[in-house]
Amino acid sequence: MALHGFLEFFQREKTFRPKKRFNQGTIRYSLHKQANASLQSGINLKEVVRLPAGENMNDWLAVHVVDFFNRINLIYGTISENCDETTCPTMSGGQKYEYLWADGETYKKPVKLPAPRYIELLMDWVENQINNESLFPVSSDVPFPKTFPTLCKKILTRLFRVFVHVYIHHFDRIFSIGAEAHVNTCYKHFYYFVMEFELMSAKELEPLAVMTAQMCKD
Repeated sequence: MALHGFLEFFQREKTFRPKKRFNQGTIRYSLHKQANASLQSGINLKEVVRLPAGENMNDWLAVHVVDFFNRINLIYGTISENCDETTCPTMSGGQKYEYLWADGETYKKPVKLPAPRYIELLMDWVENQINNESLFPVSSDVPFPKTFPTLCKKILTRLFRVFVHVYIHHFDRIFSIGAEAHVNTCYKHFYYFVMEFELMSAKELEPLAVMTAQMCKD
């Protein structure tokens, strides 16, 4: 199944926060449209994630980080009313995995937080990185910082934790609204992308490893 209809489906549900957009006329806008067109055409997801010939890797990274941020926001928005401090007192993925929050500024040391607060801070943090033009340049005339690939790895690793929490604790809600195929396709796209460019470690991917082995065996 392609990602055709993904945004339309989830925008009928609750949106967690406003969608981030690319400026028309920029290289990243063109790459974004190209990538979405490929997704909607039903091309194999492993092929979709590959860097197009002649394109800049950092531009390709930027496009996908923003797109995954948007889509994971939409996914979390559909279950956020079922995710509160009572149902989810920790940011966990089952009994074996728990995530502590630290941002090096307000939270200098890792702290245990309820899942909704953790995810709110996580999304705020990602949004701030994306909106910082010294980190995510808007103009192609402005070079990406040397640390850009490392930053993208950190962003994607943190966004993955939202997948972990949603799949393990809230998939019944996703299933009840008939969104499982959309979420699964989004996850596969994310997984193939991070694997293609070695953006996440096996240890970070471990919480969903069994599910991934079944879902992404093609």
